[in-house]
Amino acid sequence: MRFRPLLMTGAALALGGWWLSTRRSRSYGSLHPELRAPFVRLRTPPFTAGVVTLLQALERRAKAPALPDGVEVEERRIPGPAGAPDVTVFIYRPPGLQPHAAAILNIHGGGYMTGSAAAYHPQSATYARELDVVVVGVEYRLSPGTPFPGPLEDCYAALTWMARDADALGIDPARIALVGDSAGGGLAAALAQLAHDRGEVTPALQLLYYPMLDDRTALATAHDDRGEFIWRPASNVLGWTAYLGRPPRLTDAPQYAVPARRADLSGLPPAWIGVGTLDLFCPEDREYARRLQAAGVPCEYHEVPGAYHAFERFAPQAAVSREFQRLGLDALRRGLGHLKG
Repeated sequence: MRFRPLLMTGAALALGGWWLSTRRSRSYGSLHPELRAPFVRLRTPPFTAGVVTLLQALERRAKAPALPDGVEVEERRIPGPAGAPDVTVFIYRPPGLQPHAAAILNIHGGGYMTGSAAAYHPQSATYARELDVVVVGVEYRLSPGTPFPGPLEDCYAALTWMARDADALGIDPARIALVGDSAGGGLAAALAQLAHDRGEVTPALQLLYYPMLDDRTALATAHDDRGEFIWRPASNVLGWTAYLGRPPRLTDAPQYAVPARRADLSGLPPAWIGVGTLDLFCPEDREYARRLQAAGVPCEYHEVPGAYHAFERFAPQAAVSREFQRLGLDALRRGLGHLKG
């Protein structure tokens, strides 16, 4: 997204005023030294319905980021869930791709309300180039316009299409990894559960960056100064309310909507979970990793001290961010096997 032209628009001015109407952060001193910067001296203001509408409008108008050299991307429409529209996917192929390659289904974040697969061109293309795999980015429908189960079923349609058309795509259907960050990580975790129960496709790995797993976090009143940066508690309430189609409640949630509510985690694909200690999702991610391990599911869990939500996206040059990205790539290499590097 290009920020300079947007500074002249009313939407950008509104977003700027929204950002400045906030308070000094309490947890700045707890930040990892490499992640301290002027913009995190203030708490990130929480999302509102109006801000979400503005962000969705800006994302529709934004020019897709450039791709790394040598990676080809193809946009395609595939059959959507029964009774729903077709789903847009982006297919990324590196140069010299070998037959029967491993593959990644990359699911973007955005609190279930914002974001796009097109905005993740650089990440998806980097996976393709660095790992010598086919990557599919799925443009799932967003809430609140499409609440659960629509976004998850769009992701499932993309996964089953990858397995069904594996020969045409040149991929091995037994080596498909589910990758997602934030709400995309929540969708990836839910998709692993749904795929397990439906039995049509067996993902090889679920790689979850600071996943949004538990709507009950939105009901908590104390967070020990977690969630001051990027994704605030009020944003979490808004995101879960949009996705569920009603406010979160302690008693129940629809099956597959909230991955952390699943009672039996046995038999799920191996997992890698990474999160920062100042991320609002840290406790729920830690607990989900513990429960996966207790259920016999191989799960690597990494906490980054003093890191906030999506820190590696906002401070990509920091050594701690590069190390976090390296750990994720290494987990993909191991989980998919026989990959470049």
